[in-house]
Amino acid sequence: MRSRATAQRPDPSRVKVLRGGVVVVPHNIIMPPVKLECPDDAPLSHGGCCDVEEKCVLGKRSGLECIAPLVRSVDETPESISTSVQGTIPSWIHGNLLRNGPGKFEFGNTHYNHWFDGMALLHQFKVEEGAVTYRSRFLQSDSYRKNSERDRIMVSEFGTVAMPDPCKNLFQRFLSRFEMIKPTDNASVSFVRYKGDYYVSTETNLMHKVDPDSLESVEQVDWSKFVAVNGATAHPHTDPDGTVYNMGNSYGSKGALYNIVRVPPEKTDSTDSLQGASVLCSILPANKSHPSYYHSFAMSENYVVFIEQPIKMDLLKIVTAKMRGKGISEAIYWDPKQDTVFHVVDKHTGQVSSVRYHTKAMSVFHQINAFEEDGYLMLDMCSSNSGEAINNYLIQNLRKSGEGLDQVYNASDRAFPRRFVLPLVITGDTPIGQNLNTRPDSLATCVKTGPARVLCQHEDLHGDDLGDYGGLEFPQINYGRYNARPYRYFYGCGFRHLVGDSLLKMDLKDKSLKVWSQKGFYPSEPVFIPSPEAVEEDDGVILSVVVTPSQDKGTFLLVLDAKTYEELGRANVPVNIPYGFHGAFNSTA
Repeated sequence: MRSRATAQRPDPSRVKVLRGGVVVVPHNIIMPPVKLECPDDAPLSHGGCCDVEEKCVLGKRSGLECIAPLVRSVDETPESISTSVQGTIPSWIHGNLLRNGPGKFEFGNTHYNHWFDGMALLHQFKVEEGAVTYRSRFLQSDSYRKNSERDRIMVSEFGTVAMPDPCKNLFQRFLSRFEMIKPTDNASVSFVRYKGDYYVSTETNLMHKVDPDSLESVEQVDWSKFVAVNGATAHPHTDPDGTVYNMGNSYGSKGALYNIVRVPPEKTDSTDSLQGASVLCSILPANKSHPSYYHSFAMSENYVVFIEQPIKMDLLKIVTAKMRGKGISEAIYWDPKQDTVFHVVDKHTGQVSSVRYHTKAMSVFHQINAFEEDGYLMLDMCSSNSGEAINNYLIQNLRKSGEGLDQVYNASDRAFPRRFVLPLVITGDTPIGQNLNTRPDSLATCVKTGPARVLCQHEDLHGDDLGDYGGLEFPQINYGRYNARPYRYFYGCGFRHLVGDSLLKMDLKDKSLKVWSQKGFYPSEPVFIPSPEAVEEDDGVILSVVVTPSQDKGTFLLVLDAKTYEELGRANVPVNIPYGFHGAFNSTA
């Protein structure tokens, strides 16, 4: 993260403050470098980096609010309940905002270790004619049922190993230590669509088809019964015709493979789930016994891009995790000595480009967009210079307060939006040692350093002011119209805490940003909904679920005008909701 000693901040006298806590920060308005310590009275509404009770010194923060209530177990709300609406929710919005995330963190006296381990709690905000109802259900997964029946953790998760059943005899408990950890079906990451149906997914081979109206599980679906993969991401990409692409690893006697999977758009019959899925291509890891961890991938009109990053998985440690009494998370590590490599695959032929695009070690969880233009592939993503963050999200860390919480946050690197430019045509005649990016308005570089090797350096998709909001993650775009195409706007959460604490809108035209933020409130991933007969890219609204640790039942569904970023309305929910991960909007219009 950049140093406060050299950062430049917007001139407070020229920053526009809108209704509802929105801050508009023009990129070209700057002041001299700020002092090393931000003054105590630097108000958020003036574009400063600090809340009234917080300071930041050399990019560090102190006095962070305890967010333990946001990672506590809650009760489900299986029957729809009404919300109270403040302001106005546009009457043209018809559908369900579906959200997913952990909602139960212990069974009996056994507790989960990692945030990713909590049992999946599915949320539905039904929006009709300006009114909103809410319901939630725990996913009735095998994991949830087995844990509930015994009132103890019976199924291992990402960071938690299920200890031997005390009801077994000593010999049985001893033997169970030598079993491999079986994949969980606790699909707590996101809602995804295949062939018109909604599924909840994590990163194992097991998903659940879910009724978006009742939130009830229809059936468990196993990827490995349709295609040779041992898991799949919770972030697939969809072509305009409904064809879905995803990625999953496979493991065999010769090591691991990265596989790009294609799922056809049409069902063969009413019982069809993943029938017809096929492996488009397989990619060899740089180290077969230490493949990269990945959370997502990128897709343009004609290409899939897999990012092989230096977050590595030690397969031997994973296989022996239960014997060692360690979670799978303990087998994932950051190796900053290795490059990050972009693998480009032709979607139509499955051909993997012989050219490898390298950049420095970085970590990436979410891509923003990718598109082709003038013989280049633009690859936009949120990335950071370190890969340690995944191991910082232990439950005990998220529930800390005071200096302990500050130390956890300050030990994590922030993610920022960046663009890489990949030249698609590299031949023997392509010159070595010079920048191949000839686009006049682009600061990214790409230099051929060998017959099939290109070294890339990113361009920042933001101004210095984004550092004041903790960078950006959970990026979203107007996906239906602009995915895999040139675009101007993207949205995300600012992270001046371990969870998102602001909603950001980035304008690529001038790298300016708009901000919605209110002290003590923590918004989730923004979801863009286009308005009827929208003409401009940002014609529509942003939906986000906002939670707070300081007010009982202080949750609300926030609706922003996506163009102005002004608050239109909010629907107050009379129950507590934990901070979640991802979701989708199911239109019923």
